[in-house]
Amino acid sequence: MFTNHQIQIQSLPKVDDINFTNVEKSYFSIILFNLIITYGLIASVFTVFKVFSNREGFQELYWWLIVVLVFLFLIQVIVYKVGFSKRKYAMREKDISYSEGLITTSTTTLPFNRIQHIEIQRSFLSRKLNLSTLKIYSAGESGGDLSIKGLPKETAENMNAFLTNIINERL
Repeated sequence: MFTNHQIQIQSLPKVDDINFTNVEKSYFSIILFNLIITYGLIASVFTVFKVFSNREGFQELYWWLIVVLVFLFLIQVIVYKVGFSKRKYAMREKDISYSEGLITTSTTTLPFNRIQHIEIQRSFLSRKLNLSTLKIYSAGESGGDLSIKGLPKETAENMNAFLTNIINERL
């Protein structure tokens, strides 16, 4: 016999009850480095145009573009810095969660039984800071993949081993 009992919303576990762990603070250095490279490249393009441009008025426009670029850079650094404390992760008995966002926050929870593949990525700068990115790919096309950047290398390896063990037990 088919039953479909109603669940009392008040009795459901709350996301606020999850004990999240912040990503490593040194990961902000990587974010800052990437911003510097990006804005530096844009400023370089403007400078090349300034050097090779014979157009009148571009010299003054160049300085305004640089001022705007510096202003945008500073705003973006401030937003990333304030929002950085919102990057958190948690592992529970049956799932893993990741939360981020400053203006609009997003919490993604991925049940272990939906995990299909796990990998650890480490860029050159991440290796120097002993950090890793744990990428978890889920079953289905709903975009439920999870990428936790800024984990200490040992933590990422331990989580990878734990999750790999769970996946292998299913097979």
